[in-house]
Amino acid sequence: MITVEKLKDFGADTEQGLSRCCSNEPMYLRLVGMIIDEANFDRLKSSVEAGDLKAGFESAHALKGVLGNLSLTPMYDKASEITELLRAETQTDYAPMIGDLLAMRDELREMNEEA
Repeated sequence: MITVEKLKDFGADTEQGLSRCCSNEPMYLRLVGMIIDEANFDRLKSSVEAGDLKAGFESAHALKGVLGNLSLTPMYDKASEITELLRAETQTDYAPMIGDLLAMRDELREMNEEA
């Protein structure tokens, strides 16, 4: 199960995230748990793989907002990097960056599945 301590170890700014949730720890942890299944992760990957940088930008931008609001700093930083490259329609190999972001999502998923 995801805990505030695990999120701190992950690199999240839990104080900021909790403050955005009025210090309601159960609500914050529930919202963090919900991000694991956010469809924009898969949309980002599939859009960029298909060469649709505009759709990729929309997904990355949406993720950036949610990750920022939850103060999941490592994920927010990666989503921000991807967002800005897509905003500029930069032709680059996005696979490693998206792979890093998905790996962090999977790390959260593993945390959530732990007893």
